[in-house]
Order: sequence, then structure tokens, then C-alpha cells
Amino acid sequence: MNLIIFSIPIFFLLIGLELLYQFIKKEQLYRLNDAVSNINCGTAQQITGIFTKSLLLVTYYWVYENFRFWTIKDTWYSYVILLLFVDLCYYFFHRYAHEIALLWGSHAVHHQSEEYNFSVALRQSSLQTFASAWFYLPLAFIGFSFESFIMIAAIQTLYQFWIHTQIIKKLPSWFEFIFNTPSHHRVHHSSDPKYIDKNHGGTFIIWDRIFGTFIEEADPINFGVTKPVQSWNVIWVNFEYYQWLGKVFMEAKGLDKFRVLFKRTGWRPDYLGGPLSPQERPIGYEKYDVSAGKLTNIYVLILFTVLLGSVALFLFNTAQMNSTELVINSLLILWVILNIGYLLESKNRILWMEPIRIIVTYIVFTVFHMDSELWIKSLALLTSATLFMIYLTFSYMNSKNKSHKLAT
Repeated sequence: MNLIIFSIPIFFLLIGLELLYQFIKKEQLYRLNDAVSNINCGTAQQITGIFTKSLLLVTYYWVYENFRFWTIKDTWYSYVILLLFVDLCYYFFHRYAHEIALLWGSHAVHHQSEEYNFSVALRQSSLQTFASAWFYLPLAFIGFSFESFIMIAAIQTLYQFWIHTQIIKKLPSWFEFIFNTPSHHRVHHSSDPKYIDKNHGGTFIIWDRIFGTFIEEADPINFGVTKPVQSWNVIWVNFEYYQWLGKVFMEAKGLDKFRVLFKRTGWRPDYLGGPLSPQERPIGYEKYDVSAGKLTNIYVLILFTVLLGSVALFLFNTAQMNSTELVINSLLILWVILNIGYLLESKNRILWMEPIRIIVTYIVFTVFHMDSELWIKSLALLTSATLFMIYLTFSYMNSKNKSHKLAT
């Protein structure tokens, strides 16, 4: 049982409550384009995780079965100990993902949003498993079973959802001392120099207190990364940092190439400008935003709603699918995510990408789902095409969508 997938309805319930709070208090906690992009990053991570997470699971299982030093029986207290160890392993992965350039690219996506709400908790990198898997292998050597590790790792991950909010201010001091809280984690998501690379704990904040990476929340916080990613393209934001790192790597000479990869994030040799250091946000800084227009937003919401339903259906039925069906359905879902990004950015390429996607989807389901009635597929195609044609007619032919910046 995948606890994270079964928790998805709770995630959206909490997001709904936060939106209700925003409406009642008239505070801006969400922007449509940002929230949709955040959730789509998490969707892409779940879809690619069907394939990439096997790296962690298979490796952990193999080490446990062949190289464990002891066999630890599953008891309530072994689960408590395992939770502490899982969180400690996560702390070191998380800390080094911020401090080592090559690892930062696998985690940066989670920090790119310039808002801070429950949708940000779902904003995850599709590449993170490749970097994080190795940090948990000591637990397999120690002898914690594969099944108990999967369960406790999921619980440790689920805990971190609720700390992504601005609504909860401070909790009782004893709780703030031991556990990670919204206050502590807001610090971690800050782009302000004084807060950079602090509060790395997942469930517990005690690791940061022990290893000297803790700082209390004090001043108002600017969220995001020090070099803002100006895009709603989920595919692009997963690789944007590595494009920059690859460029610096190619320009570096000799051993500096490896220093670029393994020294602190932002390190460059002096002849390439020297190390980059975080700077204070300039006065009057404006968050990235694009006005896609009301009709585009309506179309995005319809497409996004259908996407979420399709993804839920897909994830709950992966065990019944063969490898071909898994790959094809995954690619179709990622295509929808890509197109939503282009819609939110008002990219003209959507004019041909979306019609082609609709037609390809129809053909694929006709070929691979012959048990479905043809009229249902035809109706689905006709509905999709009609919605898109309405969108094209009113959004692209009767109005001009212009990009603009949203003042902080």
C-alpha cells in the first residue's frame, strides 16, 4: 500500500481549507498558475517515480537480503527508532542537497515557488530519488526490514506536508524544540541570506540543533530560490539548474570541473566570476507572473481537474498494467502537464501541441483499450476538441494576452 497515494484526498482537503481561509481573511496565499505548477510538479514526480523509485526500493531490498548485519524484529519501539534513523538520514541528504552543487539540482524544484502554502509541499523534483536513495542504505545494513522502511519513510514524508503553511504561526515551545514546524520550515524555504541552508530536518528539528544548522524565525520571509525560475513549465524547471551547472562545468578547466560539481552550491573558479553568494531581494522586487487570461484559466482548470482524476485512476491501477501501458499512460500524462505549462505562459506553440495531444490520446486509447465503446471515445474527443476550439476562438483571436509582473 502506497500511503502517500492514499493520502492525496487529505492533501486536497487541506488545500481547500487553506483556500477558504484565504477567501475569508482576504489574504493572498495562492496564485492559480503557481499552485497548478506546484501540484503538477508533484504529479510528474509521482508518475516518474513509478520507474525511478525502483532504484531505491530494489537497492534497499538487495542490501537487506544479502548484507544486513542484524535482523531487527518489527515492534512498536523498533518503528520509533527507525523513524528517528530515517529522519536522520533525510537530514543529511537534505543538508548536502543544499550544500553540494550536483545534489542541489535534485532538490531545487521544491524551493522554486515564491509562495508558501500547502501546494508547495507537493512541489517535488522528479530527479530527487537518484540523489536521496543512497542515504538510506545504512538502515538496510543495520537490519531494518524492507517493509518497515517503506512504511516509516512514507510516514516521515507525510509529516512534512502540514508544515508548508503561513496560517500556523508558533506552536508550544516544547513542540517547537523537538519537531519541525511551519515556523521552522518557513525559514528553510527563505531566499534571504540570513536564512539560507538552515533547518534541514524533516520530522525532527533536533538534528539542526545538534549539528548547528538551526535558526529561529524572526524577520519577514521572502520565499523561493536566490535565482528565480521564471517558468510554469514543469519539465523545464526540473532541468533548468542542471543546464546552468553544465554550462559552468564545460567552461571550467581541469580539476575545477569537479569542484564545480562537488563544492558548495554556486561555486565557480575566479576566472568564471568566482562563487555566487545569495543577495537580499531588491526593493520593489516583483514575483514572476503571466496573465494568461480568464478563458485560458478556465480551460486550464478543466484540463487540470481531468488530469488529477486521470492520474488518481492511473496510480491506483498500475499493478494491473503491463510495462507498455505504464510507459504510454505516463507519457500522455506528462504531455498534459507540459501543455498546461505552455497555456499558463501563453506560448503560441500550444496552438498545435494541444490539438495533436487530443488526437494522439484518442488514437492511443482506441488502440490499447479496445474494450471501451467507440462512442465514448468519440464523445471524449469531441468534447476536448470543442473546448479547445472555444478557447482558441475567444482567447487567441479576440484578445491579446500580455505578460506582466505581479508586485510583491
